[in-house]
Amino acid sequence: MLYELLVIPAALIALVLHEVSHGYAAYKLGDPTARIMGRLSLNPLKHLDPIGAICMVLFRFGWAEPVPIDTRYFRNPKRDMALTALAGPITNLLIAFFSLPFYILAVNTYNTMIFSDAAPIVMSLLKIAIYFFSALHGVNLGLALFNLLPIPPLDGSRVLFTFLPTHYYFRIMRYERQIMLGVLV
Repeated sequence: MLYELLVIPAALIALVLHEVSHGYAAYKLGDPTARIMGRLSLNPLKHLDPIGAICMVLFRFGWAEPVPIDTRYFRNPKRDMALTALAGPITNLLIAFFSLPFYILAVNTYNTMIFSDAAPIVMSLLKIAIYFFSALHGVNLGLALFNLLPIPPLDGSRVLFTFLPTHYYFRIMRYERQIMLGVLV
């Protein structure tokens, strides 16, 4: 039960930083849309999609509100879109990587103190830290790997499709909503 509760803040951190990194990458590549719309914020309410959040709680599968990106601002739209798309999964991989040492530290400290006279509150806090960093690692790793699948509108498709001729790229992207509905079903 405690782990399930700690998955919620871990998922919020993962989703918010994923979306902010898309917006920030686009901004650095010339697209001010996310900044203008207030989507470079760390406020989770700016990024939550109501249906995606409900699905996340009920089915452990959900989504955030995608950051708006206007490729007309990019100098090289296909390349810059791929870089913007990669920013989210790379951020999640970095969070997963950097949360692992904290998880290991918490586990080792807990195991060292389990037979000592440590206060119960200290042991409880260590257990919370273990569960939180485990959830933070797992959620971010899962989100990164899932988003790298080459299925529109996931980030992996935006990277893979940069290698397609332009007319095929835009033809496939025209149907990304229908493809995603198929994936959800």
